[in-house]
Amino acid sequence: MAGAAPRVRYLAGFCCPLGGLAAGKPRVLCHEAEVFLSTGSELVYVYDQEGGLLTAAFRFPDQVWHLELLAPRRLLYALCARRGLYCLSLDHPGRSRSTSQDDRDSEDGDQPSPVIPVDPDACILPDAALCAFTLLDSVLVTLVQGPARWKMQLFEQPCPGEDPRPGGQIGEVELSSYTPPAGVPGKPAAPHFLPVLCSVSPSGSRVPHDLLGGSGGFTLEDALFGLLFGADATLLQSPVVLCGLPDGQLCCVILKALVTSRSAPGDPNALVKILHHLEEPVIFIGALKTEPQAAEAAENFLPDEDVHCDCLVAFGHHGRMLAIKASWDESGKLVPELREYCLPGPVLCAACGGGGRVYHSTPSDLCVVDLSRGSTPLGPEQPEEGPGGLPPMLCPASLNICSVVSLSASPRTHEGGTKLLALSAKGRLMTCSLDLDSEMPGPARMTTESAGQKIKELLSGIGNISERVSFLKKAVDQRNKALTSLNEAMNVSCALLSSGTGPRPISCTTSTTWSRLQTQDVLMATCVLENSSSFSLDQGWTLCIQVLTSSCALDLDSACSAITYTIPVDQLGPGARREVTLPLGPGVPLCCATLQWLLAENAAVDVVRARALSSIQGVAPDGANVHLIVREVAMTDLCPAGPIQAVEIQVESSSLADICRAHHAVVGRMQTMVTEQATQGSSAPDLRVQYLRQIHANHETLLREVQTLRDRLCTEDEASSCATAQRLLQVYRQLRHPSLILL
Repeated sequence: MAGAAPRVRYLAGFCCPLGGLAAGKPRVLCHEAEVFLSTGSELVYVYDQEGGLLTAAFRFPDQVWHLELLAPRRLLYALCARRGLYCLSLDHPGRSRSTSQDDRDSEDGDQPSPVIPVDPDACILPDAALCAFTLLDSVLVTLVQGPARWKMQLFEQPCPGEDPRPGGQIGEVELSSYTPPAGVPGKPAAPHFLPVLCSVSPSGSRVPHDLLGGSGGFTLEDALFGLLFGADATLLQSPVVLCGLPDGQLCCVILKALVTSRSAPGDPNALVKILHHLEEPVIFIGALKTEPQAAEAAENFLPDEDVHCDCLVAFGHHGRMLAIKASWDESGKLVPELREYCLPGPVLCAACGGGGRVYHSTPSDLCVVDLSRGSTPLGPEQPEEGPGGLPPMLCPASLNICSVVSLSASPRTHEGGTKLLALSAKGRLMTCSLDLDSEMPGPARMTTESAGQKIKELLSGIGNISERVSFLKKAVDQRNKALTSLNEAMNVSCALLSSGTGPRPISCTTSTTWSRLQTQDVLMATCVLENSSSFSLDQGWTLCIQVLTSSCALDLDSACSAITYTIPVDQLGPGARREVTLPLGPGVPLCCATLQWLLAENAAVDVVRARALSSIQGVAPDGANVHLIVREVAMTDLCPAGPIQAVEIQVESSSLADICRAHHAVVGRMQTMVTEQATQGSSAPDLRVQYLRQIHANHETLLREVQTLRDRLCTEDEASSCATAQRLLQVYRQLRHPSLILL
């Protein structure tokens, strides 16, 4: 809230484990001045807010997972883990206990209230697999953890004043499948996230609000109710049970249709409708008023009055929030508007309050978002009277309260505002009074143009982040490959060094034979590389073979020419062999072969081949000399696997036009070669793409400077143009070192 901090008042403290209370199991219910509280342990407390005293504490045989209060009958229902459903009469608590002095003495001295052990007879529905329940007017709905599926069961509720034990089962349907958690045989394991059940009724239903489940039901406006649950539920005026599952599914079951299907069996799966999938555990389902006028009126409702909500919300554990509301589309048709919001997580608990506000707690903060700040109503015929839309984004406002594990929102207070009842992870019960009249921070109402511009900016930012993530991922992959190759090299090196005088784990044998190539007899060498180790030689390994003349082979220190063949070794696994055949006759160096390739269609190629030239000088049509020089170079910064053998082609001439013509001819020959290699499926080696991008970016900057300097030469006088020409020459030299690389 902007400008006003919430007023927090601590009411009481309760025992909690060393690490604090875990989210999901604690519950806080409030009815008038009484607070019913469960910390997820075996104890359920009753606290009187007016007197500031703990009036009672009930001890159950196992952990309490869920509480619901049927206020008109003064009945408290509690789900006990691996035991079943218990019912306690708050008017006659003595019926649910068997007190003794030992029980009182065993409790902490700072708890003045007696601890009441719950009698086993209070268990009205024993079922070790029961995981969730909710109450309606005359129906008890339970959710049971089956061997591989969730099972929803319906039971008849007794009339007021009768035994609270439910009557016979009147309906049953199976929900989606799931993977059951591992547990001890005979004792099912507790699910990490409990399912969420709540009841929903249409506004025209005759079921009073206080009998919808007391603390676990709400009423929806007819428009939204019909859009969500269909014509059958609307015509039957049937309550609907919403179920949020740990796998993220949000599904619904029409109760009257389920009861009818028991007398006229059909396909039970047709009774279950999946509304949405949050793809994360559902931890809260609720509803609220979001229309400005309706939300303001809803704040003034008394606790027992019926409030018709116009928006359904559901929270996922990791912060994904779903909001569904009836809205008009462009054609003037009433359709369900569904929006997903990503809020800070993980979400420990949530609650719906007045004024279109939704409260949710994370380990670090208690936040509030405003769903009433939607778009302008767009009715087809009466634009100002139709329902408004949901806001395009939500901006959570901090309440500066951390680690709230259970939350309950009370109606509007006498002072004006909302009162929250919260239980912290440290076991502290507190009230938080909020001033709803103060302005909340949030997105201002935007025009269509500003909204479109905002969307473009967000999409641009997403694109930039996505591109950076992709680049970082590639960089990480390259480093992982480099580390894998380094580890592989270390393993192979250790294997070679530890072999001693025994057989080599990796060996190369050579044999020679005569072969006839192009009407000449040529001596060929066949080299067989064999991997006898337990390691694999993957990409990056290279077999280097150096061929010397017989005189040089006897004296390695003598200066003579030698030919080195480099053969990449790809995927040479354990036990694999690679065979390579090489000519042992006299050549051609790489630079000489490149020059011969460039002059393949020229009559001078025979002279170049005969004399093994690496440079040549010719005459252009205009009489200027053109010098073509080919040098062999090694690119050391381009490939992570090692240096790449390459050639540098240099064109020299006194005529700039002749240099351009020769450059164009050389590039044309290379383009032809690249096109032919691409059709053959050949590919470039693993390169440092970022290094190439940096070279390209630097060249683009230098080329822009060249254009600027050339434009300046046309306008400057002779004295100033000399310095400009010198700078232009320096830029040209920078463009050549390093030069552009054509692969």
